Amino acid sequence: MSRINKNYIVRAKNLTKRFGDFTAVNQINFEVEPGEIFGFLGANGAGKTTAMRMLTGLLKATDGDAHVAGHSINGSPEKVKYSIGYMSQKFSLYDDLKVYENIRLYGGIYGLTGKQIRSKIEDILEELNMTALRNKLVRDLPLGWKQKLAFSVALVHDPAVVFLDEPTSGVDPITRRSFWELIYRAARRGVTVFVTTHYLDEAEYCDRVSIMVNGVIEALDTPQKLKEKYHARSMHEVFVHLARKEQ
Repeated sequence: MSRINKNYIVRAKNLTKRFGDFTAVNQINFEVEPGEIFGFLGANGAGKTTAMRMLTGLLKATDGDAHVAGHSINGSPEKVKYSIGYMSQKFSLYDDLKVYENIRLYGGIYGLTGKQIRSKIEDILEELNMTALRNKLVRDLPLGWKQKLAFSVALVHDPAVVFLDEPTSGVDPITRRSFWELIYRAARRGVTVFVTTHYLDEAEYCDRVSIMVNGVIEALDTPQKLKEKYHARSMHEVFVHLARKEQ
């Protein structure tokens, strides 16, 4: 069980999703604190993406509930969507728009004023060192730049929490590290980061990590405490231990 904290930004209670006779997510419970980098791990088919889709209001829960940024995913899914940032595993920007046009588009979608959008465009381009690329079509950017831009656009409306679904998939280790620097900066500003990843070394970068196996959360704690509990030298060894346990 996770730590009890009344100031949670995400809280799932008996959250369940069934597809016919198959239970993809089975009564999971956890809390995420403001400003926390929370890692959500699991093998393919473990249920982590299904859980994230419920938490972001994209998929209706079968049973249970969750509150995200103060809103119930069952009672107010649209409010959830406007209160969070979300970066999908598949690239979420528009290839046929320029860099600054993507920022402008998403700022408008989230209701920013023209003045706020203009300020956000300059701030994001400066932070990413992309000022000279403002008029470049997104399709012409390297994958690493696209993913960093997508992350910054997910934060354009200053959400309290951002959900990242395998954000560093397919990029080289150096680019992955620079992407995590952006995550650290966001967390220092108080943004809660909820991230799924299949790179187990990235679990070491999280404040706490949950590991899903067959639709349930088998472990949840800090990386250090999980390694101590399972007498492991790395999060990879922790993951292997839990996966083998279910075989």
